Amino acid sequence: MTHAPEFPTFAFDDAEGDFSGTAERPDAGAQQGKPTDASRDTAGAPYAAALAVHAARDSTAFLVPGHGADASGLGLGQAEYFGERVLELDVTPLLDGIDLGDGSPREQAERLAADAWGASRTWFLTGGSSMGNRMAALAARGLGEGVLMQRSAHSSFVDGIILGGSSPSFVLPEVDLEHGIAHGVTPASVADAIATRRASGGGDVAAVYIVSPSYFGAVADVAGIAEVVHDAGAVLIVDAAWGAHFGFLPELPDSPVRLGADLVVTSTHKLTSSLSQSALVHLGHGPVARALEPHVERAHRMTASTSESSLLLASLDLDRRDLVERRDLLEASHAAVMAAREMFRADGRFPVVSDEFDAYPSTVAVDPFRIPLDIRSTGLDGHTVRLRLAREFGVMVEMATVSCVVAVVGIGKTPDARILLDALAEIAADVAAESPAADAAADSAVVIPPMPGPGRMRIRPRAAYLADAETVPWADAIGRISADSLAAYPPGIPNVLPGEEITVEVVEFLRASAAAGSHVRGAVDSAVSAFRVVVE
Repeated sequence: MTHAPEFPTFAFDDAEGDFSGTAERPDAGAQQGKPTDASRDTAGAPYAAALAVHAARDSTAFLVPGHGADASGLGLGQAEYFGERVLELDVTPLLDGIDLGDGSPREQAERLAADAWGASRTWFLTGGSSMGNRMAALAARGLGEGVLMQRSAHSSFVDGIILGGSSPSFVLPEVDLEHGIAHGVTPASVADAIATRRASGGGDVAAVYIVSPSYFGAVADVAGIAEVVHDAGAVLIVDAAWGAHFGFLPELPDSPVRLGADLVVTSTHKLTSSLSQSALVHLGHGPVARALEPHVERAHRMTASTSESSLLLASLDLDRRDLVERRDLLEASHAAVMAAREMFRADGRFPVVSDEFDAYPSTVAVDPFRIPLDIRSTGLDGHTVRLRLAREFGVMVEMATVSCVVAVVGIGKTPDARILLDALAEIAADVAAESPAADAAADSAVVIPPMPGPGRMRIRPRAAYLADAETVPWADAIGRISADSLAAYPPGIPNVLPGEEITVEVVEFLRASAAAGSHVRGAVDSAVSAFRVVVE
């Protein structure tokens, strides 16, 4: 006889931060030799523990996902590749005892995450910080149409501006032209941009969006910027995609939400331990954050999948637990990255570029877990070095510019950085042996062409994005309204956005960057020979 499935019951002890669960049938799972309670490795992680209890039950599935949580049928190929345990933990949303109802393990896990990062509320995301940025832009639109955004914003925030129909204006980050690196903004530059918008008739801003830390580890004065933004009656949104580890060691900058930010988007999968595509959104404290909360909730419902991955959600829960409980691993990792940075300094051939970030007023601290290295002494550009490191030495680095490669160390990890140093040294030696002129080439600094300012915003981004568009040769695009967002990498600052006028300076800069080997995101082709423009 087939029995109707019985759902497990759970108990969560707030005082101890411990979760346990047992199936109502004492023999549940016993026929398959599975444990009937949450595994020890999920202690302190309520969502992950509830998922483990569910997987241990002896039940018959007549619901999605189609693999049925076992290795039969088409599930066999999945199980052979990933292991059957992955199938058992991959469950549909809205299950009693996991994420359904007030006080569910999902709700408990999000509450613990809010406590860990210092937020008043936290949302688990399975669409990465890209989803969080779209949420943030849509939520801000609920408070008003005016948004001041750092020009080096991630494209996903621009997506949210387009979706919400906001009226953006911009504050430019400081840029290291020698290395093609965009840093941050200062409280003064934010205040000036707010005042300029008002003076030009653009009105007040409801929200200000900044990026901290940067892709290269530069940390902005979040507390100072928050004061300026709040004085203007706006909310501060911080894209802290690269700062999920902030606040968990005294040697690191604090969590932006503790520094006065009202909404913080962070990718826990980047430098902490959760699975790729998992992320968090944190709500700050105070009246402006409380006013923002219902709009964030609505934006979450609009952008979240109705089939969120339980695997990603569980990984977020476990990540939070381990950041809080495994201080020993975090301290060992910090010691390792500081030693690695010192090793590169002592060697001298590949300078640590972030050692010079204090020359920029927008940078008040540096994230040591990102190690940007100047590789010009190899005689090669950074993109070529990155490829050779991977192909010839099996050494993978995060990204490259013309003059740099960037190594990232996940917090809690202690890789041997000498492997990277030795590989770079061998590449440099090989190039020197191949070409007597390599030393002379290495002495010539590569400088990114000066970046022009953006063209005039003639129509709102949403209107331009949805308008009829046509593709025209680059020379005919000058003076027209762009239908696309284009940005030369490095440094990744949008040079033109939908709705902006395409200027001759922008065209020359993008084409020169492409000719020098840069990637221009959003371009019609790699040479930037044409542009998509609004039909007028």
